Parts: sequence; structure tokens; C-alpha cells
Amino acid sequence: MREVYVVGVGMTRFSKYLDRNIKSLAKEALDKTLADAGIGKEQIEAVYFSNSHWGYQTGQHCIRGQVALRPAGIEGIPIYNFENACAGGATAFHSAWLGVASGLYDCALALGAEKTYDEDKSKMFRSFFSGVDIENLESHMKALADMSKHLKIGIPEDDNRDGAGKNRSAFMDVYSAFTRYHMDKYGTTQRQLAVIASKNHLHGAKNPNAQFQNEMSVEEILAARIVSWPLTVPMCAPVGDGGAGAILCSADVLKKLNSPRPVKIRSSVLGSGTNRSIEQEDQDIACRVSRKAYEMAGVGPEDIHVAEVHDATSYGELHQCEALGFCPMGEGGAFAESGATTLGGKIPINVSGGLESRGHPIGASGLGQIHELVTQLRHEAGLRQVENCRIALAENGGGNLAYEEAAMGIHILERI
Repeated sequence: MREVYVVGVGMTRFSKYLDRNIKSLAKEALDKTLADAGIGKEQIEAVYFSNSHWGYQTGQHCIRGQVALRPAGIEGIPIYNFENACAGGATAFHSAWLGVASGLYDCALALGAEKTYDEDKSKMFRSFFSGVDIENLESHMKALADMSKHLKIGIPEDDNRDGAGKNRSAFMDVYSAFTRYHMDKYGTTQRQLAVIASKNHLHGAKNPNAQFQNEMSVEEILAARIVSWPLTVPMCAPVGDGGAGAILCSADVLKKLNSPRPVKIRSSVLGSGTNRSIEQEDQDIACRVSRKAYEMAGVGPEDIHVAEVHDATSYGELHQCEALGFCPMGEGGAFAESGATTLGGKIPINVSGGLESRGHPIGASGLGQIHELVTQLRHEAGLRQVENCRIALAENGGGNLAYEEAAMGIHILERI
């Protein structure tokens, strides 16, 4: 396999864009990515396009990349379409890497664009049900709810328990079930979750591309409205829209660029979940996929200087810190409280603000992570710059089956 480099990244600000469509968001992300790489669109040999909700929202179930990018002048070349729930951006990036690494293409574009926000809230939240097994939705959600029945922790009466798909994403219930299990097993606290959310809002306040750019104290986050206990609103990723892209190329193309600022892809791994039991934590999808990524890159978790992880909720970040090997299992809450994951700490995590603050337009989120890490490794992140960072990791998970994500992509990048 050939060495592959990221030579251009671009993204819209993640936000709510009722007056814009997918084509508009895709074009902005494309234009910024091309400008950053210093190349024209005629040099792109293939496009890997990520989107999840366009079909549900408007009926555009097929040929999404072709429809989104033709107005921007991308036509004639191969356009591959990807839907992998929240892991779509990582899947597009991994596939673009494979296309270049294999020698099939010398220059490829991975681009994700998503329109999720809708004034019809019930329609908007129902769209998230497609990230689980629809035929077994009722039994799956019941199994997760039943996890709480035998826990020793005191769970307050949830007056919003029937709100999934009506006034919140069903995934908040998925995350709250796993959060409660972790609290019961390891003593993790709601305050530790608030510490993570507060840290991410602190980081997001320094990111001009973030959907939320306001700092929030731990107390403010604890006092906020409950979504699904113990998760409050600021602990959960907002619904939003946006686009993000990355241009990948071979060493031969890199030599021809006028002013390259390349970042090397040390490893790119894509995996799927298994039907493991909840007690088999060492078989968690992030444990399995990250170990392959570390081996491929020739590094370990102790070598990572900065990471972007999939924090659809604060618990998502806590869990990934453990599964990726940044701290022992059960110690993710204490690890965050120690300041280790804050800018200036041992391993800053989600310095973009993460999904909780930067936002989470489903098909673009994984590429938003790549944008942040490439910016960090170029040492161009301004107020949120991680000092002297050289090795970075992105983890992007999607969907839910049984007790883990249905899909996950992990990439390790290096400053050169």
C-alpha cells in the first residue's frame, strides 16, 4: 500500500440552516477544501460522498453525491455514495484513503454534507430511528431500558421517558442506558459528565466553526433540562447542518503541489460491531478497531497528542477515553476531572468542541474531525492549538446494534 497524505481540508460552520440545501453546503465545503489544497477540481479523480438523512428528509434516497456535486462542477468522474449512520464521514475518508493507497487514484476527495434540522421536530427526531434495527426497534429499546431495572443507583422518575422520536433522538435513550450501567458498575457521577461537557463548551468557544461558541460552567450544565437521565441538554450533541471535506493524495501528487501543508495518514481502519455481551468490555468495537489502528500506525495510545472522539453525549467521550486506551476502564470520569483531556492537559480531547459543541451534522461529522486534526497538526488552530502536537487520532462511530456502535472508523494522522 502507498503512503497517503491529506493536503486539503475545509468545512462550513456547523449550525442550523433552514434557508440552505445540501447542494449549497456541499459546494461551500468543496470550495474551501480545494482552496486549502491549492488545486482545482479538475485534479480530483474520484469523490467519496457521505450523507445519511437526505433520503428521509426530502426523498433523495439515491445518487446523492452526483446530485449534490454536479452544480459545483463535479461530474464525469467516479462518485461513491456512503451511508453509515454517524460514521459516514469516517467511512468516506477511509474509502478515499484505500483508493489512493491501493494505487487506483492519485488524488481523491472525501466530502460529507447533511441537512438534519427541521422545524417539524417529530419528523427530525424520528429520522434517527434509522440508525438501529428498525424491525427490532421495540425489543431493542426495551432491552436497553431493562438494563436499568437491576441497577443499585437511584434513578429519578423520568417524566420524559416517552419522548424518544418526539422531542429527542432515540440515541439519547441509548446513551443514557449505557451511562447508567457505567455509573452503577464504576461509580461514575453525573458531575463528571458535566465536567466533560463544560470542557467541550470551553473548547468550542475558541472554534469559529462550532455550532455553539459559549462557555458553560459545570453548575450550569447540571442545572439544565434533563433529556434522558442523567444526561442534560448541554451534555448532548445538538441537531444541525453542515459540510466538511478532505483531499487525499499520493506522494507523487504531493511533490507537484506549490505550497503543500501535508499531514500523513499513518493508519485508517473501519470496523463493525458484534453481538458481544455488555460485560465483554475488552471486545468493545472501539477496543478492537483502535488496536488495529495502533498496530498499523506503529504507535500506542500513549503516543497520541490530540484526539477527536465521537461524543454524541458526554458519556460517549468518557467511554471512548477508556476503550481507546487513554485511561483504564472505569476511570474515564476521574480522568476528565483531573484535567487530562482539557487543552493544556495530558491528552487534549475534542479541542474542536466535539459533537456537543462543534455540532453533529451526521454525514459530515467524521470529516469535521479530520478538519480539526489536520488544522492542529499544521499548528494553525490559534487559541485552541495543542502545543507541539505531532500524532493525532480520530474516532467516529455510527448506529447502534446490541451493546455497541454498528460501525466505527479510526484514523491516526501525523505531522510531517
